[in-house]
Amino acid sequence: MKLFVVMSAICLISSGCHLDMDDQPKYKPLSSSSFYHNGQSSRPLIEGTVPRGSVQPDEFLYTGKRNGNFADAFPFPVTHQVLDRGKDRFTTFCTPCHGQLGDGLGMIVQRGFPQPPSFHADSVRAEPAGFYFDVITHGFGRMFSYAPSVPVNDRWAIVAYIRALQMSRRIPISEIPDSIKTRLAESH
Repeated sequence: MKLFVVMSAICLISSGCHLDMDDQPKYKPLSSSSFYHNGQSSRPLIEGTVPRGSVQPDEFLYTGKRNGNFADAFPFPVTHQVLDRGKDRFTTFCTPCHGQLGDGLGMIVQRGFPQPPSFHADSVRAEPAGFYFDVITHGFGRMFSYAPSVPVNDRWAIVAYIRALQMSRRIPISEIPDSIKTRLAESH
């Protein structure tokens, strides 16, 4: 009997301790309140407040698309500075799989990972610039999204560098300046 009384007391005491977070005093979104004079439970945003997440007013810059289709253009001029930045970001993020030349023979491929397509294959070269931007942003096949790691302008710089790699394979030797031919000969 004594055990029954003790167990009953423990049950009564523990049932009084309800630690459910849903029972705490709070207002649900968009509910009314008598606390503020206007009856709202939320305060208006302070002027100049920056929204959480990203505002994307320029569809082309942030998606690579115009009117829902991938564009074969760039949202800003491609300068030497943009190409240098693209090369730097390409080297950092892309060469492990795609290789220095964009041929799909990166270090992880040499270690047994499946080879990605070469940027120099005709079917890949035919894709518009916006397609490459979309792949970097959202991933494709085994490639994951680089949106969290690579800012928007850097993604476009990578695309510009990929285009430069693609063009470099199509320039006839006769059109390469002698100074570059000499420099290339000396490096090999």
